[in-house]
Amino acid sequence: MASPTQETTLIGLCDGELDPKRYQSSYLTNKVGSQPDWLPVISRQCPRCRRCGAPLAHVAQVYCPLDASPYHRNLHLFACLGAECSGGSEGWRVLRSQCLETEAQTPGRPAPAQEATLEATDWCDTADDWGMEEEEGDGWGGGVKKEEKQVQEKAAAPEVEGPGPGLSEMDVSSRLQDLSLGGSHEDVPVFRPFFISVVEDADLYNEYDDLEHAQELLREYERREGAVGELDGGGEVGGGGGEEKYEKTGAKHGDAIFSRFMKKISLCPQQILRYCRSGTPLFISEPPPNMAQVVSACSSCGGSRTFELQLMPALVSLLQRKDGGSEVELEFGTVLVYTCTNSCWTAGSGSAVEEFCFVQADPDQKLFK
Repeated sequence: MASPTQETTLIGLCDGELDPKRYQSSYLTNKVGSQPDWLPVISRQCPRCRRCGAPLAHVAQVYCPLDASPYHRNLHLFACLGAECSGGSEGWRVLRSQCLETEAQTPGRPAPAQEATLEATDWCDTADDWGMEEEEGDGWGGGVKKEEKQVQEKAAAPEVEGPGPGLSEMDVSSRLQDLSLGGSHEDVPVFRPFFISVVEDADLYNEYDDLEHAQELLREYERREGAVGELDGGGEVGGGGGEEKYEKTGAKHGDAIFSRFMKKISLCPQQILRYCRSGTPLFISEPPPNMAQVVSACSSCGGSRTFELQLMPALVSLLQRKDGGSEVELEFGTVLVYTCTNSCWTAGSGSAVEEFCFVQADPDQKLFK
């Protein structure tokens, strides 16, 4: 059971398919696949693979405003479907976008309509009914519900801000070219959309503790019954009654890090996402010894970045083409996302800020598929 002083980790789970005929998603929706829903002041972004140049597929959208912040805030993750690309960091990109509440409801934009939808687990303790009563959340949109805003009009063409510290004009120009701001006529693959709901990691451990207690009572009962059976000559009753049936096995790869990963997710193997801003990532294999240097500085302000979320292996099975095309597999173990520690933002920029992805491969190749 997690102690109150430990980091709070939120676990993202698939909460059913998002049917566009029944529900219109928006930037407030936490989802897998489909087209990204950009904030009203953000122009359409069409990122490309750094390795092969192909347009990237939208993998996940997370609405994640920060505590005591006046900003709506989104993270969008994209991946290349090339067999040689998705297993490496160069085949992934993550974009962060923000806007003030006043910008999201500027004059001339229609008031958001609401409609009934499927029930889902709340993102956090403060979101009792997925309503908008509270705009500030604890990481994953506290106070947000699926009965939310419809997609609003996109903003006008973005203003290009000057480079941050340590960034040249060429760096910025290259990044903008890679993102391919504006529309794209190429065929961008689209994954089937699914809602993401959330539970706290601590809640899983509470349920686990209850289960462990029940199992311990059962084992104690079996031990007592076994002893009585042996005294009565009932060999079958007492035979092995006091032994645990569970056999502890060593790490599959002799790898303590992989073993810890498997143990950590064993209470909820279907988790597709873990969120813990400024927390500790759950590595699936040995990270680089110089991980702090591997994570680059913020591309906008030049400041440091902090861990925010990671995609989990169970997500792979959900990533299927919406058009029913050939089966697509993204080869990854976990995708770690690091974002600007200060969540820097320039009002009126109109363009998302690129953050940092670090991809670790599945050490057992298709172990989770």
